[in-house]
Amino acid sequence: MATLNIPVDAFYGVMLIFLRVAAIVFSAPVLDTNTIPAVFKAGLAIAVSILLLPVVDTVVTVRGLSLMTFVIGVFSEIAIGVTIGLSVKLLFSGIQLAGQIVGYQMGFAVANVVDPATSAQIPILAQFYNLTAMLVFLAINAHHLFFSALVDSYTILPPLSMHISPQLVGMMRLAANMFVVAIKVGAPLIAVMLMVSVALGMVARTVPQIHIFIVAMPLKIVIGLVFLLMVSPYLTAFLIDLFSSYQATLFDLIRLMALAG
Repeated sequence: MATLNIPVDAFYGVMLIFLRVAAIVFSAPVLDTNTIPAVFKAGLAIAVSILLLPVVDTVVTVRGLSLMTFVIGVFSEIAIGVTIGLSVKLLFSGIQLAGQIVGYQMGFAVANVVDPATSAQIPILAQFYNLTAMLVFLAINAHHLFFSALVDSYTILPPLSMHISPQLVGMMRLAANMFVVAIKVGAPLIAVMLMVSVALGMVARTVPQIHIFIVAMPLKIVIGLVFLLMVSPYLTAFLIDLFSSYQATLFDLIRLMALAG
């Protein structure tokens, strides 16, 4: 009878690869939606883990390794994957926030749609910005960023080597950067809507006979959609630069997790 003998060190190495890959798959944009079955995500994580076996060296020496140390290492692998996935997810959140701000100014606050990723009600322009960013993300092969970051993370941050460092406070800058991205993405339309609101306010004061609230809503929608069409090429170019330059930020984040406290 044939038996399959797998070294314990190799087995734990494969398991640690799977944990980090699965954490990225379940938290990364595009794949984190509820419309994608969890079985498919788990199968994708297993397939990617098998493909990474000959690429990364993850043999873990379990001899002399305490149970508590190994459990902490397992949670650290999950934390690394979730951090990589959520760091990119914050970019999409910032882009979606820009759509929400612009939508409220254009009068689309009551025109909500269901976001399939979160099953929440969001403004229609926020969904438009989110889908546009997702298409640009896939069109420029930015999703390959996850695979390159995953492979390089094992060189920078081998399994069971994550440390809690005070410098990890710098990760909070990624959350703050979400609001910066939102302002940059929505700045053209935010400025246009502000000028339209000022102009309508001046008209309301000079010509009080005009029912400004009846005129303002359709006028803001028309002007907003026209300028949205005009700035769309520049929005696409900005998103390409944003996703292309984020690789260095992601690697800096991995290096922060590798620093000793």
